[in-house]
Amino acid sequence: MKMRVWGFCENAYPEAWHPDLKSLRNNLPSRNMDPVKAADILHRHLDEWAMLDELGMDICINEHHSTATCLNASCTLPLSILARETKKARLMSLGIHIANRPDPIRVAEEVALIDVYSRGRFEMGFVKASPYEVFPANAQPVGQQRRFFEAYDLICKALTSHDGPFSWEGEFFHYRDVNVWPRPYQQPMPPSWFVSMSPNGGGWIADRNAGVGTFLSGRSSKLLFDSYRRRAIEIGRPAGPEKLAYLAIVAVADTDEEAKRRAWEILGYVRTSPIVAKQFVNPPGYVSVEDNARALRTSIIPGYVPTYATMMLNDGTRIPQATATVDQLIDAMAVFAGTPDKVFEQLQAYNNYVGGCGNLLMMGQGGNLSHADTVDNYRLFAKHVLPRLQDLEVTPSHDAMSLAAAQ
Repeated sequence: MKMRVWGFCENAYPEAWHPDLKSLRNNLPSRNMDPVKAADILHRHLDEWAMLDELGMDICINEHHSTATCLNASCTLPLSILARETKKARLMSLGIHIANRPDPIRVAEEVALIDVYSRGRFEMGFVKASPYEVFPANAQPVGQQRRFFEAYDLICKALTSHDGPFSWEGEFFHYRDVNVWPRPYQQPMPPSWFVSMSPNGGGWIADRNAGVGTFLSGRSSKLLFDSYRRRAIEIGRPAGPEKLAYLAIVAVADTDEEAKRRAWEILGYVRTSPIVAKQFVNPPGYVSVEDNARALRTSIIPGYVPTYATMMLNDGTRIPQATATVDQLIDAMAVFAGTPDKVFEQLQAYNNYVGGCGNLLMMGQGGNLSHADTVDNYRLFAKHVLPRLQDLEVTPSHDAMSLAAAQ
């Protein structure tokens, strides 16, 4: 099994992460940002992503809005730059917030253009977006999932219809003439990806023949991948490792101690992401009453701490991501850190645990990790770990073997 590795980072602005702030999202004034320093950060990350192309790795970019944890307010803008600057790397948007975007046709035009610029190296990933982003988008939280599905169906139809305009009359979107130019380079359209943080999300993603990605979900990712494989097999769709993607923090160094220091710096992203004013955390109607009740019942500390903000350790206990140590997160399979040999062993163990995962989304930079450390992290990984992932042997779990036999 060949594991693809995609370099990923959040384009954070850590100078605004003051410890006394109660919210880094939605209501933090942009006066806390120096645009000169922001330009340096954004250009730095473009340089690091371009370097990945030289190292034989692929590139994954996401977006967030109104936050100091991610300056990247658009997937498509940096991807359009990288479509020209890179030559070999696959380029993935994971993802574009189509549930909150007012114009899915504009999204279809943007992704088609990137696919043509890159000569067919683009993979389109879409997300509903975090609950925080309902507010800056001035969106209606009720019905977000239905809006997401309709936007995706409309984008797919726009990318695959080549015989003149069509009209669209849906619940959320209405168009008289849809006629996307240019059409995608890849036919019928670029590969699709969705993100799910819920173990139950695999089924609806398999129904749409898309790949499934999950972020920092640790051992819980196995439940999601199993649900995806199970549903894909039921409906006769491909269910191989190439359809599965896992985002984790990866830190490689010459010593375990230095690697863990780098991981701790990257984990600044995990420690700051939950810093958001309470009124933005759970907009009414964004999730069902049943899911809210379940989250409250399973919360491990007083207040609302959703399951996706916790990590499951090897013994089955859960801990909050924001306060976990590096060693705990290594145990939870959310962080892979150490010498190149150690990191390969950790990745091999994760791959066996989930029954095969064909795509590692490597968060090799985050928080205050310096450019020099980031470059060294990626170079060590590409030289000493990546080649061994190209022919990774899989010893799947019993459940995964049963699913493979059924397929």
